Amino acid sequence: MSSAKDVLRPLVISGPSGVGKSTLLQRLFAQYPDKFGFSVSHTTRPPRPGETEGKQYYFVSRDKFQELLKQGAFIEHAEFSGNFYATSFNAVREVSQAGRRCILDIEAQGVRQIKQTNLDPVYLFISPPTLAALRARLQTRGTETEASTSKRLATALKEIEYAKEGAHNVVIVNDDLERACDLLKRVALGEEIASDTLPPLDD
Repeated sequence: MSSAKDVLRPLVISGPSGVGKSTLLQRLFAQYPDKFGFSVSHTTRPPRPGETEGKQYYFVSRDKFQELLKQGAFIEHAEFSGNFYATSFNAVREVSQAGRRCILDIEAQGVRQIKQTNLDPVYLFISPPTLAALRARLQTRGTETEASTSKRLATALKEIEYAKEGAHNVVIVNDDLERACDLLKRVALGEEIASDTLPPLDD
């Protein structure tokens, strides 16, 4: 039986690109619109049309980002395509203070950084059933070149290797969407489940 404190512990979700995290999270939020919340990240990239300050991101200058970084305001940060992104302690706190469980969708690099803080979240890894299945998913997107697919698979391999070291509290293999949704729902609601077995790394 989980306590109310356990249910409000942040839930850090990670997994390879193309594994289905976005679909799983969309379904969770649709089913429980008032129970969970995403922390709003900081970024140095400019807003895109339709994006609102404080909703999609907190948009800051590179100087302001570096200032916040030096102040220790961020739980984790990373650089993608020349822009910085980060999750702040305050953003996670705001979700919790609203009585919702904060969910963070984080890359493996960020997971390592969070483990150096006192955040004390539950770590959940979403895994593909096999690397071959992940390759097929990436290819059916229609947005990946052969080179980008290979790069994403190489990154996925490293992420699964890290997961095999026992870096996460729970592993869910997304081999069936309905099953994975049910397991994610149970974890997010504070229920303890048995972890799935991670796929072999040589298929």
